[in-house]
Formats: sequence, structure tokens, C-alpha cells
Amino acid sequence: MARFGMVIDTKLCVGCNDCVVACNAENDVPSGCYRDWITTEVRGTFPNVTLEFRTERCNHCENPPCVSACPTRASHVSDLGGIVMVDHDKCIGCKACVVSCPYGARYVHPQGYADKCTFCHHRVKEGKDPACVAVCPMHAMTFGDLDDPKSTVRRLLGARKSHTLLPDAGTKPRVFYLT
Repeated sequence: MARFGMVIDTKLCVGCNDCVVACNAENDVPSGCYRDWITTEVRGTFPNVTLEFRTERCNHCENPPCVSACPTRASHVSDLGGIVMVDHDKCIGCKACVVSCPYGARYVHPQGYADKCTFCHHRVKEGKDPACVAVCPMHAMTFGDLDDPKSTVRRLLGARKSHTLLPDAGTKPRVFYLT
């Protein structure tokens, strides 16, 4: 069984927002809501300053606090590669999952349920990449099976240094940033 993850090359990302626009269009995300976003991080002090553009989203954690916080089991881990999902019909909009996510990756949809990135579960079921990956003009994003030693995500993680967001949170995120 697959264990899906994403690798994002921060040296290639230019912060163009194509991934955000593609996600919003593909998933019919309401205006003012986002399943993914661009973050800019400045490190260092002048004259030794670096700038990192980073696309962020749900980290589809191995140990997702949003799932354990959900009182109705609307938040759950899918059998398809361990993608963290929300069953909109079971969600009561209590926001426990929103509060428990250390990445700020969830929002409450105007219709009252929690929503978030699903790695475009519907596309992955068809063997396609998530919309954000498919449209990235810089090819900065790669999606695949972290357990497949022949996958591109594994090759990239083996070839370059990478980091995850908030590693001390204990969630074991499956979105990796190449540095």
C-alpha cells in the first residue's frame, strides 16, 4: 500500500501562486478560503540574507492531531495512501480539528464543515498528480509514494537536504521541503 507525500524544491519555487489558483479552481474553493498558500521566509541579517518561497498546505501527517481531535470521526485517514480527509457529511463544524492543526491548514467552509487540502484525492484515485503539482511552471513540486524506493519523491529526498515544518510537533508530516 502506498504512503503518499509531497516534496517541494524551495530553490525552484518562485512564489507565483499558480498552485493556489489551480487548487481553488480544481476543488471549487470559496472566495477568501484557501487549501494551500505561499509563504515567504527571510533568513539571516544583511548582507547575508536568503529568501525562501514555500507553498504550504495540510501536511497529511503520519500522526494527525486533527483526526484524534474530531468527535464525529469526520476527520480520518484514507486507505488511499494515508491521505488525511474530512467527510463533510459527518462534520459538525465544531472546529476541534482546526484548532488542533499546528500548520493552520484547515478552515471552516461557508457551508459549515471543516475543509483542507486532500492532495486532490479524486485526481490521485485516477492516477493523476494533485492539481498544484500538475500546474507548477517551475516543476518545484513532486508527489508520490514515500515507500517506493524507485519513486521520484524518494530519489529527491535521498539526493538533497530537506526539512519539514514544525518537526517538534510530533505529527510526522509528509510534506518535505528541499533546501
